[in-house]
Order: sequence, then C-alpha cells, then structure tokens
Amino acid sequence: MSKNFYVTTPIYYVNGDPHVGSAYTTIAADVLARYKKSKGFDVFFLTGTDEHGQKVEEAAKMRDLTPQAWTDSMAPRFIDMWKALDINYTDFIRTTEPRHKDAVKKILKTVHDKGDIYKGEYEGKYCVSCETFVPENQIVNGNHCPDCGKELRTVKEESYFFKMSKYQDALLEHIENHPDFILPHSRKNEVVSFIKQGLQDLSISRNTFEWGIPIEFAPGHITYVWFDALTNYLTAVGYENNPELFDKFWNNSEVLHLLGKDILRFHAIIWPCMLLSAGIKLPNKIVAHGWWTSEGEKMSKSKGNVVAPMDEIAKYGVDAFRYCLMREVNFGNDGDYSTPSIVTRINSDLANDLGNLLNRTLGMYGKYFNGVVLKGEAFEEIDDSVKNLWKETVEAVDYHMNRVEFSRALEAIWKFISRMNKYVDETAPWLLIKDENKTERLATVMNFLVQSLYKVAVLTAPYMPTASQKIWNQLGFTSNILDAKLDDVDGWNLLSEGHILGTAEPIFPRLEVEKKEAKKDPLAINEDLTVENPIEIADFDKIDIQVVEILEASNIEGADKLLKFKVKTANEVRQIVSGIAKYYPTPSELVGKKVLAILNLPAVKLRGVLSQGMLLSSTEKKRLKLVEVDSSVKIGSKIK
Repeated sequence: MSKNFYVTTPIYYVNGDPHVGSAYTTIAADVLARYKKSKGFDVFFLTGTDEHGQKVEEAAKMRDLTPQAWTDSMAPRFIDMWKALDINYTDFIRTTEPRHKDAVKKILKTVHDKGDIYKGEYEGKYCVSCETFVPENQIVNGNHCPDCGKELRTVKEESYFFKMSKYQDALLEHIENHPDFILPHSRKNEVVSFIKQGLQDLSISRNTFEWGIPIEFAPGHITYVWFDALTNYLTAVGYENNPELFDKFWNNSEVLHLLGKDILRFHAIIWPCMLLSAGIKLPNKIVAHGWWTSEGEKMSKSKGNVVAPMDEIAKYGVDAFRYCLMREVNFGNDGDYSTPSIVTRINSDLANDLGNLLNRTLGMYGKYFNGVVLKGEAFEEIDDSVKNLWKETVEAVDYHMNRVEFSRALEAIWKFISRMNKYVDETAPWLLIKDENKTERLATVMNFLVQSLYKVAVLTAPYMPTASQKIWNQLGFTSNILDAKLDDVDGWNLLSEGHILGTAEPIFPRLEVEKKEAKKDPLAINEDLTVENPIEIADFDKIDIQVVEILEASNIEGADKLLKFKVKTANEVRQIVSGIAKYYPTPSELVGKKVLAILNLPAVKLRGVLSQGMLLSSTEKKRLKLVEVDSSVKIGSKIK
C-alpha cells in the first residue's frame, strides 16, 4: 500500500463552544498525523464544523440572525482553539461551503440513480438536539432521547429514505473480514449486535425547515444530517472536484476516522452503507474514544466542573495539557480529568523523568567537556542493552500507534526514558571523571545520553511539538524537529565530534499541588477500636497479591455467573475464573486493564474450567467491581 494517510476528526456542531471532548479528539488526530509524517507518510488531516440543521436554524432565530451569520460567528471559535492547542491540520471544512454542497449533491445523485433512495413518509419521534429520529424501542423515561435525555418531538412528514437495510449483510461481512475496522474491539461487538437486530431504511430528507442543502431530485426537501455531515470526509479530498487528490488520499490511502463513542453507530453503520451504495471504498479504521468526567463526576455547567481547554493551557502549558490527555487514559476508555492526577503526571513524567534526564546530561557535559562532543568509542555491554531497548521502543510505539493506543505508546517511550535515567546511575559519570584513564569511556557514556535525548525528542514531538523542539535546541540543533524522520535517528552516530551543545533550561517546571485544609472531624478517634477476626502481619505476608494485565475475558458456556480470564503476570500467562459475569455484561471491555490477583492459591476447577488464582474485587451496594490499578504500574508489582 502506498504511504498515504488520511485522518479525520468529526465535524463539530457549531451551536456550542469547543470543549475538552472535542479538544481530545482533535489532539489525538494531530498526534497521529504528526507521527505518520515522522514515518515518512504523506498525510492529510481534516477537521471542521457541522453547520446545517434545525437546531442551528432555531438558535439563529433566537439571536435575530440568519443561520449563515450565526455559523460564521461560531466557526472561528474552533479555528482559534485549534491554533491555541497547536493543531496542525491540512484542511478545515465547513459544511456551508460551495465545494461541500456540490459533493453532497453528487453522492445523493449517485445513490438515487442506483435506486437506493425512495419517497415515503416518516412518522415518529425526533430529537432536535441530536438531529436524529428515535425508534419507539429506544425512547426512555416516557418521551425522552436515550442519548441526551431531552424531550422528543412528534414528527409526521413526507421524507425520502435510503435503503440502508439492503446493505446489512455486506456490512457485516466487511466487519468480519476486517477485524480492525472498528476499534476498540469492544465497540465493534456493540455495533455488530445492533446490526444483527435488523437495519431499517433511513430518512435522509426534511421539508419542515429550510436550513440545509436542497435535494435536486426532491423539490422542497433539504438533505438530512447524514448525507450532509458524513460526506464532508469525501469533500475535503476532492470527491467532486479533484480526482487526483481523491485517488491519492481516499482510494490509495489508509483512511482513519477518530470520533466519540456517542456517534460511533452513525460512522460504523450509516456511513459504510452510504459508501457501499455509492461504490466508494470504505475507510480502513473507525476509532471511538470514551467520555471524560471531571474529578469523578459528569461535567456540567451547573456544577461548575466543565474543563475549559484554554484555562488548562494557561495553567500547565499547551504541551503538558496535550501530553496528559493522551497519557491519562488509553484511547477508547472513559477517563477522569483530575487536577491532582494531572499535576502528579506533569511532575513525575515531564519534570522528573524527562526534564531531569535533560538537565543532568547537559549539566555534566558542560562541566566535563565544556559542552563540546567528543567521539568516545569505549563501549561496554550496558551500551548494547540501551541500543536493544531503543529498537524495542520504536517497534512498540509503532505497534501501539497503528492501533491508536496513545497511552501505551507513551508508556513505551517513558520506559526508555526511565532506562536512561538508570543508565546515568549505573555508569556514574561523576566517578569516571575522577580517573583520567577513563576519559574515553566517559565520552562514550555522555554521547549515549545525548543521543538518547535526541531520539526521544523526535519520538515525543507528535505529542509535545514545542517542548521537543526546545530539547533539540538545547542539544545544539536549530532545524525544525517536525521535519525529522524516525529513520534519521535510527543509528548511534548522530552527533559529530566537535558539535557544540547548548545549556539546559527547565522546560517543565515542577508544579505545587494546592493543599486543601483538612476538615476537622467532629468525632474523636476511637482508641479502643475492636478488630474482628484479626490476623498477624506474617499471615498477610503469605498472600502473593500482584498486578496482572487482562489479555482475554469471555463468558463460560453453561455457567452464567462465571467469566474466564487470561492474565499476564510478571513471568507467565495464567487462566483465572471469577464469578462476576452479571456485573460485566460486555467482558471484552476489561481487556487491557490492570487489576489485582492472588497468585499463590492452589489451582482448582470451576464448572470444569481450570482457575489458577483469584481476581480481587470490591463490593459496593451489592455490586462487585474488579480492583483496577493505574496503567503505569508495572505488571508483576507486588502489593505489600
């Protein structure tokens, strides 16, 4: 396959300002685009705004504006936000542009000429906020939308329908033949289950309001949201007016859509069916991320806990904010934006690990060699271990980036950074300088440290472009790090003898955690506390509790209460059976999580299935929940 890569965000609805969720998706797309460029790909990165629909029309009327004037005032807010977040997109599309209207007319005509659009009548419930018709079996709380919770309207009108049901079997076959078409895989299972319930034909036109793209073969009708909004992905790469560009970045490219899980069904069902009908290649991957909470609670303006990206940039800097969003939670899972955890992450990963390595290295090089690179060829076995780990790091990062696992890619990078900090302690340059016979070895050690930073800067540049550039500059390089390719930093003779290094300046200053005054407990401590069933410390020490990672999770046929897990320990893979099936109806969502397990229990068989340990869970309101640990904790770590 040619080395072309096309990545998209959803087009964001203009009735609200960009928030942490839209920032998350857009930063993720930017990171992926920058990484692919560093791998030598030609990259097209698209983002933009969704500007049609009844909700926009009504919002404009409330402000005594035309819909176009209202959208013209809102779209720049997204452009300004992406600039502040250092988003380097190729194209920003607005669905009110002439090129997009032409593309929508073209795909509608193509599908209509094929006989896949017919005239009918829609009668049922409609959510204005979500711009979606809601089937009777999905209505909640009497007459409310299952997604946003707002009250539904009853709609009865003439409509044109797309024969989506016609493509049910073809879509299921495509998903089966392309295992990574929908990521993460737990989301794929949800989509497949929904399709198998039976796809209905889709209403694609409206005639009760005017703000939309007119349908040429249906006078009085405007295009309903799907054929309008989703077609933007084709518009931007020349579907209607630039065959050469379309051939490059759609027909001969890896195409990847990033989006929130709330709009996955539209992208993984409606969009592929549209493309199948139009005879257009399907995207390679559709990747859905989870939702963010704030300090453990759902974000709400009334609660005052909404995370505003501009505020976070002001507090931490754009690169630290980008890093934390990508590092805190694996893409696909829900995440919690917590100020203490963000501050801890910045201090630990950025100030301590990366910043400390840079400061120590440049400080010692300046002190020992006046910042001038010496050749140094006195190698030892420890140097080979560094070379091997770098090779493993590059491979691990590429594997995880291709699976859109940003957090795990960063884990691999930080494993290398931690190793280089340990390398400093193991080689002890401050002792080598005291022995004039070891000057050559000292030069070799210092070169390995400098070159490792040079490499790390390129690998972290997609996440933190400005900070990585500063690292390069402090290493004495003035070129643009974003022009660097990973292949260019593959070797270990990257700095010529006589190269002059710069001086270290803190890139990520340590942050102080705001200390809240502890509330005084009105109750005195019970010094006569009685403990039931007490045990000795020695008894507890006999229990081998370790951190394990869940590799597989599945139901056991004929055992409704049991789940079967394959878990990775420090040294092996084990099978553990746990009676928590009713609390995890989709067990595949547990794959990749790190949990606690007791590993020195005797093996037993439960319902004929071997179990080699026990997973620990907590009980709250009669519900069992596995005890999860932070993804940064190493597999095999023991609980003391």
